[in-house]
Amino acid sequence: MKQYQVVGIGNAIVDVLSQTDDSFLDHMGIEKGIMQLIERDRAETLYAAMKERTQAPGGSVANTLAGLGNMGLSTAFIGRVRDDALGRFYIAAMQAEGTDFVNPPVEARAELPTSRSMIFVTPDGERSMNTYLGIGADLGTMDVPLEVAETAQILFLEGYLFDKDHGKAAFLKSAQATRRGGGKAGIALSDPFCVDRHRDSFRRLVRDEMDYVIGNQHEWESLYQTDLDSALKQAADECPMVVCTRSGDDVVMIRGDERVEVPVHRVVPVDATGAGDQFAAGFLYGYATGQSLKVAGAMGCVAAAEVISHFGARPETDVKALFRNHGLI
Repeated sequence: MKQYQVVGIGNAIVDVLSQTDDSFLDHMGIEKGIMQLIERDRAETLYAAMKERTQAPGGSVANTLAGLGNMGLSTAFIGRVRDDALGRFYIAAMQAEGTDFVNPPVEARAELPTSRSMIFVTPDGERSMNTYLGIGADLGTMDVPLEVAETAQILFLEGYLFDKDHGKAAFLKSAQATRRGGGKAGIALSDPFCVDRHRDSFRRLVRDEMDYVIGNQHEWESLYQTDLDSALKQAADECPMVVCTRSGDDVVMIRGDERVEVPVHRVVPVDATGAGDQFAAGFLYGYATGQSLKVAGAMGCVAAAEVISHFGARPETDVKALFRNHGLI
């Protein structure tokens, strides 16, 4: 069995994009510029209404893995797709970008289809996302290949999947397997509302099973229900390494007695989609290759700046070359 530098577990979501205008959004009752979770009937209606669709593999952790693949690390993705057209597309697209999709697609007679997000892009660049979670959100312990998790150098979990009990069980199984094999396990908190719903479970996971946790200011404040400094102090007491992004402000990283703040170079984003995912990619690249906290944080900032300079949630240039240009490698 191949040993991977980074293994991710997350929602396998196909991003389906279509150019449209404001009148179409009004006609279809789509709220502009936000992400909404939708049910299956609504998903099928919107999918059928899309003109000149383009497709891309998406999902938060999957975007991070694509970034790591761009940087040359060996990566694998544990996820759940159906054996349908979108599921087969997702697997092939991930493989083409250098990430092994280690789960076979679920048989076509499965009840739920492959997860998808219908994204309507208006001429002003606004993206209105309508996400149907589908079969991807049903990931459980049976989807975690122990031989992959046990040999991973780094495991990266997606907080969104923590919404269901079988997702929590899958996280626990995979994290324990990775640590048993000598690797490091960590999670992206993903969303303050998700943290609100499962605060006690998240706290136990961070305290008992995680070697590192990445979150933004709102997620950390939600997790500990206090101001940021107090939240990070509590987190650092419970987890070996904590990372906090703060939009355009300095990134804060704490490991034991070491606290590092890395400045963010403010730029006007073309499309902010994927900024957090690619920060995680740059940071994890530094972590996996033994860089200092300061360098790993700076790598995260460079990767995030690249992805917000264009449309789409995945890098379009050689990010390692950008690291060299910034004197980081």
